[in-house]
Amino acid sequence: MDIIKTVSALGLTSGTALDGVDAALISTDGVDVYNFGRCVSVPYDDDLREKIRSVLGKKPDTPENAAAIGEVEEAVTRFHAEVVRDFIETCGEKIDVIGFEGHTIYHDPAGHYTHQIGDGALLARLTGIRVVSRFHNADILAGGQGAPLVPVYYAALCADMGKPIAVVNIGGVSNITWIGSMGEMIAFDTGPGNAVINDWVLKHGGMHMDYNGKLAITGKVHEQILASLMRHKFFAQYPPKAIDRGLFKEKLEHLEGLSLEDGAATATAFIAEAVAYSLLLYLPEIPKTLIVCGGGAKNPTIVRFLRQRLPDIEIRTAFEDGVDVNAIEAQAVAYLAVRRLYHLPVSFPTTTGVPEPMVGGEVSDPE
Repeated sequence: MDIIKTVSALGLTSGTALDGVDAALISTDGVDVYNFGRCVSVPYDDDLREKIRSVLGKKPDTPENAAAIGEVEEAVTRFHAEVVRDFIETCGEKIDVIGFEGHTIYHDPAGHYTHQIGDGALLARLTGIRVVSRFHNADILAGGQGAPLVPVYYAALCADMGKPIAVVNIGGVSNITWIGSMGEMIAFDTGPGNAVINDWVLKHGGMHMDYNGKLAITGKVHEQILASLMRHKFFAQYPPKAIDRGLFKEKLEHLEGLSLEDGAATATAFIAEAVAYSLLLYLPEIPKTLIVCGGGAKNPTIVRFLRQRLPDIEIRTAFEDGVDVNAIEAQAVAYLAVRRLYHLPVSFPTTTGVPEPMVGGEVSDPE
């Protein structure tokens, strides 16, 4: 595309928390967002969720791993294609491009390697729509952290808000974006997200998540264990930095022996403590406002813990600003797809540590 015009873009995300696929439609030219369309969340069935879980942390470095990952990748792609078809049948709108993030199974910035399962070419053939995928690869191959990539979208959403402002996205992992008074951006992963809670309650309660933070609010935070969790070397590392979902797995063994409720409370406090620590230590100026989005915005206990730890900052959820937290990540991927079409950068030295602003994404046209 040579002439910049408004594009109808559908974003698809598969959260590291393994809850399912979010799909959201926006109209954008890759700079401004002109309209927010429909958003849907489609949960994975238990079989597909366990298939994805079976390849987490694996690389296609052996024939066995490659075959297993390839099988799951095709299943995940076909599931996304069904989501797209149902979305189009329901909304009846023409879609110009699909942003397809895929599902991250391995992320190792130090090794300049990342792997998201999701076949953009297959999705384009199945849907008949141009697809942009593999957003992280160019950044990480150039020496960046490969994530987070959504800050440029947050900057567009917060353009008319008072600065400095920060947005914390609590998904499977958590990241923060700080936007200064001159529009400058700093972004990095702060540490654990919903994945630590989900893994705990699945293992000890047979539940996929702590719905509305009800377990955590009835439990007691074990402060000594929380202090031990916060001694992870990741927190002493200066930004930019990004993590894999499983980074804190060994540390979280310290929760063993706690009740289901106390473990959920301590894991939830770990998320809030990591966000607060990172905000206070690594941002150049304390933001006036912190907006919470992602799945964490739907957990009142996480929001409560953040307010307890950051009493001097106005903390509100994206809901309170009229933004659908189920949609924002998928909207961001749609936005990134359009930026790729117009060769606009999606990552920057202050967001991922890449040497220069980078265009990211692989374009697949339907055959």
